[in-house]
Amino acid sequence: MARVVLPEESTKEISESIDELISLLFDSLRRRDQRNWARVYLHGLVRTKGKKTIRNIAGTGASSVEQSLQQFISKSPWDWTPVRRSLAQHLERTAQRPLAWVLQPMVIEKAGDRSVGVGRQFVPQLGRTANCQQASGIWLASSEASFPVEWTLTLPGPWTSELLRRRRAGIPDTARSLTPAQDAVHAVQRMAATWQLQRRPVVMEVANSDLPQSIESFALQDIPFVFKVDGSLPVSFGGAGRHKPGPHTAPARELIDSLRSQRRVVEWTRHGRSEGAVTLLTAASILATPGEDRPVPAPTTPLLLLGAWTEAALLPSEFWITNIGDRPLAQLFLLAKLTDRVSLDFAGTCEPVGIRDFEGRSFRGWHHHATLASVAHAARLLGASRDRLPDGGPAGRSLGDYAGPARTGVPRPAAAARPPAVLPPRPLIPGQTPRRAFIR
Repeated sequence: MARVVLPEESTKEISESIDELISLLFDSLRRRDQRNWARVYLHGLVRTKGKKTIRNIAGTGASSVEQSLQQFISKSPWDWTPVRRSLAQHLERTAQRPLAWVLQPMVIEKAGDRSVGVGRQFVPQLGRTANCQQASGIWLASSEASFPVEWTLTLPGPWTSELLRRRRAGIPDTARSLTPAQDAVHAVQRMAATWQLQRRPVVMEVANSDLPQSIESFALQDIPFVFKVDGSLPVSFGGAGRHKPGPHTAPARELIDSLRSQRRVVEWTRHGRSEGAVTLLTAASILATPGEDRPVPAPTTPLLLLGAWTEAALLPSEFWITNIGDRPLAQLFLLAKLTDRVSLDFAGTCEPVGIRDFEGRSFRGWHHHATLASVAHAARLLGASRDRLPDGGPAGRSLGDYAGPARTGVPRPAAAARPPAVLPPRPLIPGQTPRRAFIR
């Protein structure tokens, strides 16, 4: 894999960004030597060419440095959660104020069987069975930039059921074997409950089998969501009024296609590209998404099914379910497409700082490495934006925050002067004119 070489002119800004983040995020590391090794590792992730292993970061002929870094990453008992939480809170206060929390799967293929969490398993993202680790990142994403702040590592059954393997990898007693989607949902719930962040819509792709539980889990904490789903998903709708017996159940694709006369044109600019794109959108209120082994549950919150015709497609090709149906369809579509922003930043920044490169075998070491790679990712993007802006102020424009339910005990970001939203200020109802919405 080709690695991005850091331009010489930006090294000063990124070094300053690393020093600033060390002072802001690592207060939970009480010992000065731990903070110093964190600084060494961060500089190594940003500057080392090739694979970002501990040996490569330490350099040739520096066995003492390698041993100290190995101890700091794989054996030192420092807690990674306070660092990740501080990173997220810092990003909430900076120019890249997020519009959503985006869940991004990460697959790390491996040759052996000793890396924690590795196993032969079917991977939907690859469309095949692979010997790999499966992880998920939770990213704070805006239209201008995105940042990973939390990570989950999915543990196949043998890693939690075999006592010897569990002990060798240092897997905590509380860790269980879950699906990647279940791991991600639990991580979002922890963030929403304990990280003291402004509540944002969660954007993620959810398999049909995981969807009912994901909806119920987020509904318990009033977490807004935009779930990408498959067109084959059965959805229940109708049943209200004299002329609408039911409820009825049909695949999401059929329901959306039946509303093609109510489509609306949305013009927008793809993330990372300069050319525009045109998408047709429509939506339908639904009651629930019944599981295969249970009846339709009583609706706990109104749900909206959103469908899109992309490019020159004759049939709808993308589908999302959301519980924030009071927003304009253009805004919901923009939130859904933040996954493209995350994919760009993952490939352009997170992979070059070595997020996939950890070769240790411990659960603790993997999470330490993922935490420091997230900080290195932030240092590169924040350092680059500092280089572009003479006053260090906000880069780009914010499209506005999610006006979700007020949460007691959760501080909201300070009210700073922000540019106006570029989306339509009022919802546009299907069939209403004008029927063209713009996203710049």
